[in-house]
Amino acid sequence: MTFTPTPQQLRDADRRGRETASPDRQLQAALRQAEGYRNFLASLTGLLTAVFVLKGQEDLSKLADTPRWWVIRLLIAGFLALVAASWLGVVAVHGRPGEEILLEAGRLLRYERKRTKTVWLLVECARWLALVGVLCVAAAVIVTWVAPGGK
Repeated sequence: MTFTPTPQQLRDADRRGRETASPDRQLQAALRQAEGYRNFLASLTGLLTAVFVLKGQEDLSKLADTPRWWVIRLLIAGFLALVAASWLGVVAVHGRPGEEILLEAGRLLRYERKRTKTVWLLVECARWLALVGVLCVAAAVIVTWVAPGGK
């Protein structure tokens, strides 16, 4: 059984495609995705903090010098990456303070196209920073589990 669309279904699909491709719809979709990533990053940062506090070694001074410094560096790098990712998510959703939007039609269309590209770029950077942050924190937890104790 094959699906054969009716002419009306084809016209409706074509209209929806044109509407979806419009700059304002693209910007709305980008902002919705950025809001989701922002919320996810905030939750992830809190969860990783809790995991490290509950599952990591309670006293880093019990670790040998080299593993202890690795854990400290990894945690700092991880949480800085997660904070930066969260910040990029906020900037993607809300824009920069004081950003002026000109209401002339041609400028508005150019703004919507440019803003959409900016939002996608910021979200992509936030995704990579979140991945780096998660990997750093996970590596720090693993080091606390497997590293030998100090003297």
